[in-house]
Amino acid sequence: MDAHDAGPDARPGPGEGPPQAPPAVVPPAGPAPEAESRTEAQAPYAVASPEGPEPRTGVAALSLKYQIAAALAVAVVAVTVCVHIGMVFLHVAPPNTITKQNGKAIDDWIYPEFEQNWKLFAPNPLQQNIAVEVRAQVATATGGTRTTRWYDLSAQDGRAIDGNLLPSHTQQNELRRAWDFFVATHDARNKPLGLRGALSESYLRNIVLMRLDRENAAGEGGSLERVQVRSRTTNVPPPRWSDEKISDKPTYRLLPWWWLPEDPTEGADR
Repeated sequence: MDAHDAGPDARPGPGEGPPQAPPAVVPPAGPAPEAESRTEAQAPYAVASPEGPEPRTGVAALSLKYQIAAALAVAVVAVTVCVHIGMVFLHVAPPNTITKQNGKAIDDWIYPEFEQNWKLFAPNPLQQNIAVEVRAQVATATGGTRTTRWYDLSAQDGRAIDGNLLPSHTQQNELRRAWDFFVATHDARNKPLGLRGALSESYLRNIVLMRLDRENAAGEGGSLERVQVRSRTTNVPPPRWSDEKISDKPTYRLLPWWWLPEDPTEGADR
């Protein structure tokens, strides 16, 4: 073979240097394969900037007709809420010119769904203890009649609440609210004032009937014929350091006898 022949195995001739290695191939600059794969994976989630205006959402997306309807609905709700708050405020506020002139309208709005049993101010805190008591006339199994003793229903509630960390609403308020309802709807002679007076009688009567049944007041073979309710009011004694002198004798308000109808849904009187 000629020394001057070309090829990778050719021997250099005289005066020639050793054969040079072919130049290394440098890869073109660019992102690493991993970076390219990440870029390609993220490419489908890229969000192109919108060329036009953003789409409207919420009420703005509605047509003009529906926008007007929505605005009217919001206005009606806002006005109703404001009127309700105002009525409740006037109901619990002390008597004033507005409540005297518009008392019927305020009561029509409040009763019976929104009745409130508190007042905005309490200038005259309670200084009396009021207990509600009941007794019954019973028809015995032998054909006679007898009158039970007085049952102190308020004392029963007090014993149920005493030491009870979570007393029920019934134990705390049922009897008291029923008596307050009766007093507010009857005159000093225990005559009802309108339809709510008759309703309060039925409500109070049903409560005392449940309490008497719980105590088994009729006895074995007996039945309740009529009931009578009274209140016993005693003054709260003044503190020891006070020189105020008040009577410690109880006062009573005795209601007439109420005959018990065969149908409990009938009126209080028969």
